[in-house]
Amino acid sequence: MTQLSTLTDEALLDRLQRAAFGYFVQNMNPCNGLVADTSRDNSPVSIAVVGFALSSYPVAVERGWMERADAVQRSLAALRFFRDSDQSGSPTATGFKGFYYHFLDIHTGARVWQSELSMIDTALLMAGVLTASMYFTADTPDEAELRELADFLYQRIDWRWAQDDGDTIKQGWKPESGFLHYGWEGYSEAIVLYVLALGSPTYPIMGDCYAAWTATYQWENLYDHDYLYAGPLFVHQFSHAWIDLRGIRDSFMREKDTDYFENSCNAVSIQRRYTQLNPHEFAGYDENCWGLSACDGPTDEQADVFNEERRLFGYAARGVPYGPDDGTLSPSAVLGSLPFAPERVLEAMRNILTRYPQMLTDDRLSSSFNPSVGASDGQPWVSAGHYGLDQGIVFMMIENHRSQFIWQLTSGCRYISDGLQGAGFEGGWLRQGHPGGAN
Repeated sequence: MTQLSTLTDEALLDRLQRAAFGYFVQNMNPCNGLVADTSRDNSPVSIAVVGFALSSYPVAVERGWMERADAVQRSLAALRFFRDSDQSGSPTATGFKGFYYHFLDIHTGARVWQSELSMIDTALLMAGVLTASMYFTADTPDEAELRELADFLYQRIDWRWAQDDGDTIKQGWKPESGFLHYGWEGYSEAIVLYVLALGSPTYPIMGDCYAAWTATYQWENLYDHDYLYAGPLFVHQFSHAWIDLRGIRDSFMREKDTDYFENSCNAVSIQRRYTQLNPHEFAGYDENCWGLSACDGPTDEQADVFNEERRLFGYAARGVPYGPDDGTLSPSAVLGSLPFAPERVLEAMRNILTRYPQMLTDDRLSSSFNPSVGASDGQPWVSAGHYGLDQGIVFMMIENHRSQFIWQLTSGCRYISDGLQGAGFEGGWLRQGHPGGAN
């Protein structure tokens, strides 16, 4: 950590971003392009992590971290796997109706953990698929196949089916019981889901579905900030990883005279104010030590005890100001806020890494730490291993801050532009041409 503390901001970000990229290289099955959810032994695949990996390869080529041919082959391996995967919807299939189960076996691609057919995770996967297709545009057989596969996979998804004749998109489906009983309601990371569902040329959602979703939003004033509420930081980041939401507004945001990017900036300010006030008096909290989000955490859960009182929540979506909060912070959630508040984020990252150097393993950030829960050696609790979603948001938001390269790629994607306009977004780069805006 001594070395990192002396680096310039750009050199520090370069180190952290390259280490995050290494996660996808080290935890990918080269036979099928699938990427493990975590670096822990016997981890299954998370389809969302595959989406982050597919988005990382073009950046790695541009930065000289990977040969273009290697990136193409890794991408093709994943796209070919999903094309050929079992779409029967059986309990051991890979997917159904173009969607995929949340967690898959890394060797066979079969569903594991009785996981749901996940609409949001399929959307994050498809965002990566489309990002790859916008970069690999060379007139070669491999890159042409990649683009064709991307179109096929995206157009195969039956987004309308995922509404189940309801007002909003359902969160999931299981072969044993059908659709889950709840839909995507309340502000969340689902902007990218609704945009891709609206942009589909084959099975788009009905036009009023997006308005039905935004009608469930919760607008609040927190710490003197008017703000579209969501407690965990990842909600304010994931759609921004792919979509440049600066200066473009849907009907909801036009009425509030703001945009989703500015709302995420407010989320950072609210997090900093909450940890500065530290209402539960957790160790380590202050204006430069924040980051409540979905992450791993210590647990006091008792096996086979239903609904027991708990003080520690394990893996959970922590948020402010209403909780849950058990003193666990996510450094990747801080770094994932980089485009929204660069100076504040860098200030916090340097503070966290100086105070808690055990956050880094080979320059790669752990999922989380909890200074209020000490290990036997008196050190703070630190999550073991690494999580692909953490590395993905770190990698992409550093890149969006450094070069805006991913935003430039996706703003040239007609499906995304169509989806944004279908959702009622106007202004900004959408005003300057279709598709691709300023590009």
